[in-house]
Amino acid sequence: MMKVLKGILGESKKYYLDTKKKIIAKIANLPKGSVKERVFNGRKYYYLQERKGEKVVQKYLGKSKPEDLIKKIEERRLLRRELKKVNEALKIIKRAEGKKCD
Repeated sequence: MMKVLKGILGESKKYYLDTKKKIIAKIANLPKGSVKERVFNGRKYYYLQERKGEKVVQKYLGKSKPEDLIKKIEERRLLRRELKKVNEALKIIKRAEGKKCD
């Protein structure tokens, strides 16, 4: 019975580690930050706002709403949420294996 459980834990751990690598690779290729809309003299302008160290930096994107960029940023946010779930699952597996969590 214990061999079966250890086998299942091993397979689960491998699955979650592989999933973690894939998610991290996807996140690395997606833009950070958020798109901010600012209005000057009744006209809308869009900026990419992101943190670089301690500073918040804004990069001008143009007058049209960058829908594609907004979708990519949302995808990154969802992947980060998924990564958090994967890390929680890995912690549970470590506990089940009798190893201490970091």
